[in-house]
Amino acid sequence: MTPTSSTDSVLPDPDPSRPARSSVLMRTGGVVAAMAAVGLVAGACSSDDSESTGSTTTAGSSTATIVDDAASAQYKNGEYTAEGGYNSPGGPQQVGVTVTLSNDVITAVSVDTSQTKGPSLEYQGKFAGGISDVVVGKNINDIDVAKVSGSSLTSGGFNEAIEKIKQEAIN
Repeated sequence: MTPTSSTDSVLPDPDPSRPARSSVLMRTGGVVAAMAAVGLVAGACSSDDSESTGSTTTAGSSTATIVDDAASAQYKNGEYTAEGGYNSPGGPQQVGVTVTLSNDVITAVSVDTSQTKGPSLEYQGKFAGGISDVVVGKNINDIDVAKVSGSSLTSGGFNEAIEKIKQEAIN
């Protein structure tokens, strides 16, 4: 066996009965690309398959870096809860939102889906599963959620609840 080098790919293969090296590499690359695509699709599907039981669904709480400048904070630190409403094809819906604030930064969030039924419950459950990644670690004044985990209508109720929380937490 001869040592291989970077020039092997441009030299003719000494054994013509063996498949060309570039052909094997192309097929291998295609298989790797196909496996990556399947992994992405499977990951996307599994992240939206969360089931909700109609009770409080807590989005993953993450720890955020907090600026140590409480004097400039516009809102009081603490945990706040509010409800927001929105209209769905099934009629008016409510979503409960609880956030923890520290120096105007959201450090934890949870969504209460217990008042919802039907298809809206499914969408609120998906929303609850993904909202933490969108808002935790951000200033509450920068929050304006549009669509989370395939749920766009729940965002309206969430944003309304955030506005109510801001009013309650103002210094």
